[in-house]
Amino acid sequence: MLYGRSTELAALEDLAATARGGRSGALVLRGEAGIGKTALLDRAAEAASATGMRVLRVTGIEPEADLAFGGLVQLLWPVQDRLDALPEPQAEALRAVLGTGRTRTQDRFLTGLAVLTLLADLAEQGPVLCLVDDAQWLDQATAEALLFAARRLAAEQVAMVFATREEGFTAPGLTELRPSRLDTGDAARLLADVGLPPALREQVIAESAGNPLALIEFGAARRDDPSRFTPVTVADRVLSSYRAQIARLPERTRLALLVAAAEGRGDLPLQMKAGRTLGVGIEDLEDAERADLIQVTESTVVFRHPLIGTAAYQGAVLARRIAVHQALADAADDPDCRARHLPLATTSPDDTVAAELVAAAGRAADRSAYAAAALLHQQAARLTPDRRAQAHRLGDAAALALNAGHAVQAADLAEQAERSTDEPKVLARLAPVRAAVMFELGDQREAARLLLERVSSDDPGLGRDMLRTGATYAWFAGDADSVREAARRLRDLGGADPMVEGMAHLADDDYARGLPLLERAVTADPGGGDTARARALHSAILVGDDATAMELAAAEVARCRAQGLIGALPQALHLLAERQVLAGAHRDAEASVSEAVEIARDTGLRQRVAWLNGVPARIAAIEGDERRCRRLAGDAPDVGRVAGESALSLLELAQGDYEAALGRLEAAAGPGPQRHAAMAMAAVADQVEAAVRLGDRQRAEGPMRAFDAWAQAGSRPWARAVAHRCRALVGGQEDDYVRAVRLHEQGGRPFERARTELLYGEWLRRARRRSDARAVLRSALEIFERLHAAPWAERARVELRAAGDATTAARATAENVLDRLTPQELQVVRLAAGGNSSREIAAQLFLSRRTVEHHLYKAYPKLGVGSRRELARLNLT
Repeated sequence: MLYGRSTELAALEDLAATARGGRSGALVLRGEAGIGKTALLDRAAEAASATGMRVLRVTGIEPEADLAFGGLVQLLWPVQDRLDALPEPQAEALRAVLGTGRTRTQDRFLTGLAVLTLLADLAEQGPVLCLVDDAQWLDQATAEALLFAARRLAAEQVAMVFATREEGFTAPGLTELRPSRLDTGDAARLLADVGLPPALREQVIAESAGNPLALIEFGAARRDDPSRFTPVTVADRVLSSYRAQIARLPERTRLALLVAAAEGRGDLPLQMKAGRTLGVGIEDLEDAERADLIQVTESTVVFRHPLIGTAAYQGAVLARRIAVHQALADAADDPDCRARHLPLATTSPDDTVAAELVAAAGRAADRSAYAAAALLHQQAARLTPDRRAQAHRLGDAAALALNAGHAVQAADLAEQAERSTDEPKVLARLAPVRAAVMFELGDQREAARLLLERVSSDDPGLGRDMLRTGATYAWFAGDADSVREAARRLRDLGGADPMVEGMAHLADDDYARGLPLLERAVTADPGGGDTARARALHSAILVGDDATAMELAAAEVARCRAQGLIGALPQALHLLAERQVLAGAHRDAEASVSEAVEIARDTGLRQRVAWLNGVPARIAAIEGDERRCRRLAGDAPDVGRVAGESALSLLELAQGDYEAALGRLEAAAGPGPQRHAAMAMAAVADQVEAAVRLGDRQRAEGPMRAFDAWAQAGSRPWARAVAHRCRALVGGQEDDYVRAVRLHEQGGRPFERARTELLYGEWLRRARRRSDARAVLRSALEIFERLHAAPWAERARVELRAAGDATTAARATAENVLDRLTPQELQVVRLAAGGNSSREIAAQLFLSRRTVEHHLYKAYPKLGVGSRRELARLNLT
């Protein structure tokens, strides 16, 4: 009987009922030890089984908290026969987890996607309830995988419940429920069940503070010994009660319990094998079983409550714990199990043990369990006698911690590594890790300088890589001196790099030499792998080669989808979304950003969300949504200031607040190489327009000349068109407008084209050439309306009315049916219209098949269709 749990039981039943009805959900039960979380899970499992739900269950085990995927193996072992139905990258990721595959998994979130797909597939046969007890003791790899699945479940008939203590398991975004302490009435009824006489209940109720486990244990103890006194805190009282029970057992039974507690997983054969070394056997567990401290089956030993195992372990002296872990390590057939016990059995440096831990770390990293691998390298470093090798292993631990998303831990490990050595070669090898941590934590300038300081001539290949990375960090940090230094030192190493050389020339305002080098870098080494493609994309963005940048960004997104590189996808989607805005595909950009934000949140990459805000901020500026634009731009981090300031100045320009726009743009155009990038240079054109609108052509001259030099050196049609527009604004010559319009006709950046046509139409109207003005103004209005650029469209309508075309200006804009769809619905219907099956769409978007079909079900009536066949006939561009 569960007393005082009506609210909690109702919440669990509602979660299960909702799943049975077709909508997934997740709930976290959070509370102190003994508050009744496990009992609630037991009741939920019993109720779910009675309704035909499949129940999967896993319990976190404290000794396994650092064992890669230990929890996931426990959860998925009964359903491993379903792996073959998963997309192959996902199936391979889970085979690696279960030890039946050897493919290296690069992305730590691919396993979570595989869990999501597997649970969704299981739910095809009926609703599923997934119960996770003692989640605070899950290894990080398991916790990440389960949380990823929990956050992305939607329409799959899956319910997930995590039970956890107050500390140790964070699950932002999931609903939490905290079981309450029992009131006096419920506590008295529970003690009556325990058999405690009424005269003793009041004192036990006071001591137990409404904790059900404490009520049961204290009540039983006081029933057997009415004079017994217990310590102050509830947790200490419960542990003390268990220690007292264990202390009354025979010595050999206490040792057998210690073996069970140290082993942790309940593996009876392994415990008995280790026990033989220590002189204990299965018969020594009988007294503990009779005392109801453990439950023993043919193959398992389970403590009635995890705190009993804690009491058995903490109550033993250190020497005995060391002996038990050594016996378990010697008895283990699984090398990862052996590696778990070895550090606990080793108190002095031992290179042989350290080597075993490094091997275990490699296996963990191959399964993308980077946090576990980092800990193993750290443990190996502690046991490594040679300081140089110790520094290497700490450096490896730092790199793996960074891969696991633990930047602060990575920084600490890198610092420890540096303190272990003063050898330049070792310090050079550590520098990329330390710099990556610094960059991730927002110190881009120091990250760049560290790389430049640590370059070693002993390894030219590593040195060139460090200089290239340092130059890129310096570029984003606005550190022109470091960009120049990196270029010079690359030349000294015989590895002049066109991208770095190009950035260095831009830092010197030498566009004529810098942009051609960057354009060369765009096409250099097309088969050079991921790094070469990333450098080509960066170079294409710098020079404003929108078409190539779009192609490369789309290819990177496709690669991430195909290989299940979930952690890398938000950055790729971000770059793609920026290009989509420039191409006028605002809804596509919103869909890309929406997906990137969801994945960033689901994978714990929350700092990425602030970066992503720059894209919708610019869309909001174009569309005239002031509140949204200012909110999103205000959330941009310092390193993303260019995007935020550019969006705000564009908004102010559209509102006619030219002084505010010009002041903002002039402040943003300060020193630093970032001001030479395509995005920043496009804002320079806005600076010219704001100055001219204020009647201050002198403030427009300098920016106009800078943009003109940049545009002519790069020879991009859109840039040259905007350069001619700037000249026309300052000089008032029609020929510049005519050239600008002709260059825009070559394609690219429709918003800039419409702005040029609007300005030219205004110039023509003022010149009393109303008929000519109407033609370009109609074109501008059509583009502005298509882009939902409301303030700009209104300006075009005003000009058209002044030019004598009231009919066109008053015409309502036809609604685009795609605007009825949510960003995710838009992605799904486009993929469906292209002939992709629901399973193929799910694999690409990291969703379940049922969620994909849910989005299609919602999208069909919005589009006025009823099937995929009808969908394929629509124009969805």
